[in-house]
Amino acid sequence: MIILIMGASHTGKTVLAQKLLEEYKYPYFSIDLLKMGLIRSGSTDLTPEDDEELMTYLWPIVRETIKTAIENHQNLIVEGAYIPFSWKEDFEESYLKEIQYYCLVMSEIYIQNHFEDIKKHASAIEKRLDDSYCQKEFLIQENCHNLSMCLKYGHTPIIIDEEYNPEITL
Repeated sequence: MIILIMGASHTGKTVLAQKLLEEYKYPYFSIDLLKMGLIRSGSTDLTPEDDEELMTYLWPIVRETIKTAIENHQNLIVEGAYIPFSWKEDFEESYLKEIQYYCLVMSEIYIQNHFEDIKKHASAIEKRLDDSYCQKEFLIQENCHNLSMCLKYGHTPIIIDEEYNPEITL
């Protein structure tokens, strides 16, 4: 089984992946770690701010990693913001039946009411060196966009609206 966890920055993708690791013993793969490894090794001239270009660059690697894990009958959680909403188009049906996709979306009300908590938990799993880009309006815009794209592509998002407690049952 492959679990894909997507969402905007600060939605808790890595926290959820860690929780699933502890509960189900499925390893997880952070696309951010792949991104930084490729950037820091000089394998690309892209920077951490080149989001659209990074998705185009990283997705083929991640996609083929997912296929390999499925072919090898391995369980894997893949988490990150670089999973395109059109991801299903890249897999044949035999692969799709082995993949579960989840997109974490914080509502505008949740962000307005819990912004300080969101910032406080930003380094719960990974230590963020620079979190200055994380502003309330940025989070609202990113989450609204992701909700819109989930609906466009027929995905059912996990809406974080009143309290933070996204649940996934395998």
